[in-house]
Amino acid sequence: MNQNISPDGFSRSAVLAGATPSTLTFPGPVIIGNKGSTFLLNVVDALTDATMLRSTSIVSHLLISTGSAWADGPAGVTQCPIAPGHSFLYKFQAKNQAGTFWYHSHHLSQYCDGLRGAMVVYDPADPHRSLYDIDNESTIITLADWYHVPAPSAGLVPTPDATLINGKGRYAGGPTAALAVISVTRNRRYRFRLVSISCDPHYVFSIDGHTMTIIEVDSVNVQPLNVDSIEIFAGQRYSFILNTNRPVANYWVRANPNVGTTGFVGGINSAILRYVGAPNADPVSTSSTINPMLETNLHPLTNPAAPGLPTASGVDVDINLDILFDFASLKFKVNGVTFNEPSVPVLLQILSGTPPSSLLPAGSVYSLPANKNIQISMPGGSTGSPHPIHLHGHAFSVVRSAGSTTYNYANPVQRDVVSIGGAGDNVTIRFRTDNAGPWIMHCHIDWHLVLGLSVVFAEDVPTIATSDPPREESFKHLL
Repeated sequence: MNQNISPDGFSRSAVLAGATPSTLTFPGPVIIGNKGSTFLLNVVDALTDATMLRSTSIVSHLLISTGSAWADGPAGVTQCPIAPGHSFLYKFQAKNQAGTFWYHSHHLSQYCDGLRGAMVVYDPADPHRSLYDIDNESTIITLADWYHVPAPSAGLVPTPDATLINGKGRYAGGPTAALAVISVTRNRRYRFRLVSISCDPHYVFSIDGHTMTIIEVDSVNVQPLNVDSIEIFAGQRYSFILNTNRPVANYWVRANPNVGTTGFVGGINSAILRYVGAPNADPVSTSSTINPMLETNLHPLTNPAAPGLPTASGVDVDINLDILFDFASLKFKVNGVTFNEPSVPVLLQILSGTPPSSLLPAGSVYSLPANKNIQISMPGGSTGSPHPIHLHGHAFSVVRSAGSTTYNYANPVQRDVVSIGGAGDNVTIRFRTDNAGPWIMHCHIDWHLVLGLSVVFAEDVPTIATSDPPREESFKHLL
């Protein structure tokens, strides 16, 4: 639904979600389940504000499994957008999955107008459970950019007006709006789940006076890594343990963006970590970070090896994706082709018998064979860099990270959103085609997605073609 909100002191209409019309929030309500849970998300489109998109679709960063690709959510890939006055029931299972996720609109730039929120799948047998005392909804931290102009009229790549932490923030020159307060008790170990629900900026996140021990990256458990700052890109998630062993006081929580107004003057880009017993006041703490997180220092806790042989050519399929911005058309191109959302979703094309070579949009759909090892390389440095690239349907091994020339096949970080860096970088990922579906891979800067920075991997087309999506009323937007 649409409702006016003023998370940074500026009032505007937004696209919001809630269980009922009276419980709409930004960010949207937290969706919670356990490993193995089946999720039923009934999305009712009651949008009325014509200054923003009124049709919608929803996607979670949960890895949708074979047979459930119809519930993945990207408009033009697995479904048509949900029309106003209609609904769509998403049903999927967290098979062998746990960790920190999020959900958002996957229809053009709609999530920039507010339709985004956190999702957590808890693991009762979490291998890191002995490292923390507290892990609940109060330990979720969302980072969001916020705009004062509705997305459809904001321009090609607008500049954010504010950073919101847990839905609250301030903008330069604006009022002294309330900041988010994260309450902690001294001498406890908290598992914080940091979620970037950003449309564009990446942030350098830190908490004054505290170190953080990272234990999870994009829902994949990692060997504990101590840092004092985390660079987090749009769509990425980290779990870290914070030991509240500092004196009782208030401490600044900082999320410095790479675009928009940077710094912390007047409490922008900030929230407050408040120990129980500290006064109700702004912190006076200072930042002195010296141990930033490096992606190459993150290693999976289990099954660490990348798919394929530990050599540059040790895969079955090797694809290079060359990204550029065409200033004539004002569109992005991947291998010379702009992704234009097809009128018939890719999934429906496959179910209707369209051969892989004829799938639309032409030049943007790559057919991948089943049970093969795939390598994707993505040179950095194009306009709008660094691009955070997200693949649906898989976590992948990052065998070469941004800022590094080393290839790690033994224990590279596994994740589902990766920055492909700047000029000179050649970020390379690997995954195995063990999950049939049409999976979109796109830049998670939403403005870049709208401008065509995406491709679709049609994985194991014969299996997709034999799938049987539900056909009742709730699913008429697909079939």
